[in-house]
Amino acid sequence: QVQLVESGGGVVQAGGSLRLSCAASGRTFSMSMMGWFRQAPGKERDFVAARSWRGGSIDYVDSVKGRFTISRDNAKNTLYLQMNSLRPEDTAVYYCAARNSGGTYYDPSTYAYWGQGTHVTVSS
Repeated sequence: QVQLVESGGGVVQAGGSLRLSCAASGRTFSMSMMGWFRQAPGKERDFVAARSWRGGSIDYVDSVKGRFTISRDNAKNTLYLQMNSLRPEDTAVYYCAARNSGGTYYDPSTYAYWGQGTHVTVSS
């Protein structure tokens, strides 16, 4: 089992920045990929960014490219999401996820482990 705990959400004005953190514990050695997803009210949970836990593979949804950066600190077992130039449409609950299997990395159903979510609100 892997446990994930997110932090760093909040309320920010458009154009501002936030940094989300996701602390992993448990069988972290088994993780192959970690990602960030978000879910706006009344909408499905959507892919934001993902990166391999040990390798260099990284990808982002087009709408956040150039604004968000996903990074990791393996020594601290922590995943980060630096969010700059935030827009009102970025408002959502952001979830950290991890998996130890293959499959389409932007499909949330391929991730076995999830955090509780952290709220991000961007005001205009």
